[in-house]
Amino acid sequence: MISSLYGKRVLSVSGKMMGEVKEVIIDTDSSAVSHILLDEMRNLTKSSDIRADFFKNSIEYKRIKKVAELVIVGERAH
Repeated sequence: MISSLYGKRVLSVSGKMMGEVKEVIIDTDSSAVSHILLDEMRNLTKSSDIRADFFKNSIEYKRIKKVAELVIVGERAH
């Protein structure tokens, strides 16, 4: 369930604590989760560089490896 993601801490597979799930973005075309955000959208929209801040504070849902007490995510492709 999507609501169970909110507030969970996010850990990379390499062991880096990345933050906490603040928001979930839904792709309305596919009705699926596309990203999780480590900051609130309202904070990102106030940024002078929204694109950079979104990239820095978002994780593609397809990178999520496991959801339990923590959200475990794979490394970002470069």
